[in-house]
Amino acid sequence: MTAAINTTVVSAPGKVLMTGGYLVLDQAYRGLVVGTTARFYTAIQPIQDEQGTIEVRSPQFDVDASWSYTASVEDGKLHFSARPGSSQNKFVETCLKFTLEVIYQRTGTLFTSNGGLSITIVGDNDFYSQRAQLESRKLPNTAESLASLEPFCSTHATLKTVHKTGLGSSAALTTSLVTALFVHLSASDLEQDRTLIHNVAQYVHCFAQGKVGSGFDVSAAVYGNHRYTRFKPDVLSPVMNDQVDPKQLLKALDPATGSWDNAVVPFQLPPGLELLLADVDAGSHTPTLVSKVLAWRKLNPTEANQLWDQLGGMNANVEQHLRNLTSAAESDPEAYKQAIVECAALKASEWHTVANKSSIMQEFAQLAADFGQIRAYLQKMSESSQVPIEPAEQTRLLDACMDVEGVALAGVPGAGGYDAIYCIVLSEKAKESVRKVWSSWTEMSVGPLLAQADNKGIAKASVNSVNGLARFL
Repeated sequence: MTAAINTTVVSAPGKVLMTGGYLVLDQAYRGLVVGTTARFYTAIQPIQDEQGTIEVRSPQFDVDASWSYTASVEDGKLHFSARPGSSQNKFVETCLKFTLEVIYQRTGTLFTSNGGLSITIVGDNDFYSQRAQLESRKLPNTAESLASLEPFCSTHATLKTVHKTGLGSSAALTTSLVTALFVHLSASDLEQDRTLIHNVAQYVHCFAQGKVGSGFDVSAAVYGNHRYTRFKPDVLSPVMNDQVDPKQLLKALDPATGSWDNAVVPFQLPPGLELLLADVDAGSHTPTLVSKVLAWRKLNPTEANQLWDQLGGMNANVEQHLRNLTSAAESDPEAYKQAIVECAALKASEWHTVANKSSIMQEFAQLAADFGQIRAYLQKMSESSQVPIEPAEQTRLLDACMDVEGVALAGVPGAGGYDAIYCIVLSEKAKESVRKVWSSWTEMSVGPLLAQADNKGIAKASVNSVNGLARFL
């Protein structure tokens, strides 16, 4: 198959929840989510087929990585089913079934009159641990080694056995596929109908997971960086079943008729602050962590609610410091650059000793102090709930990162656990020093990821603009 001119390519980013872990499940609190340069890509091509066949494949996986479906309209109703003998993929099937239903309800037409669809889905290498890949090539686990791998390289695993890095692969995949269907079938404008696309992606992601989650990962995949406030779960509760009436589904998801109340407030990291990510080869099961913390909160409401309020206040402080620094960089760029240089030469724990030099230095010092307080509260939550949110091993690793000059923040993203950490650094020297800490760390195996912060949410692309994509089409 050649990469035809009429191929539709849409991508969606992964995410890092900097602040708001656990709290984002509660509408009273906010989360600060950052999109990443690691993205999922969905490419859709038309095929000659009278049966309305939809062929989907994910070529980075070894087995059971292709799925076949049919879609047709009879008596004014959409009929969608998996072909007999086809392997199953809950996320892909749910995306196709409900997105096509919404498109049919909105437009009254379906692609089947023109043939079928061939869909290819790939994710950037950072979504999956590349340790086995590097070991097979006898390469060290360094950023340079990762950069030498071909784009979208084989995982040498199945969908069930692959080691994910926690960047939100299922949300990015879901969002890219939902958006690509809307765009390819001319059912919406990516910019004007972004809210509808968001609502549909949230719904199919929740449906595939079997529960209404916090939604920040899909929100990041759609919008990029922002302060996130979740939607009320009951907006989706009435349509969380296979036999949902199509018109009821459209009404629930349509921004004009639904009752969505999520809030997206744009945000960006201040200039000169770079996000670094690491994959920690220990692994945590996020749903298990979350269910245990929520169970503890239910049994200990007084202690938990006090802790939630304290964390929520500090999360808001950190966001405000970051916004203030962005404003300072715009209003007084020279003073801001000087503050970056001075902070990059010191450990964050020392910034307060020179904070009287300028209001910008004071902002940096308070940012580091308040984020340290967030970590203290998360450690307290870990201890009280007996859930490894920032376990002792991660605390020692993060403390070692914070002991490097020019590191502003170091933390566990999202629900925490053992599978990832992030740092915010102020200089190239700090970046190199942090990666040296990781490569020499012996208590756990810590490997860098190449992804950086990126404010771009869902986006269209051409085949040739995405390095390595054409070989799959």
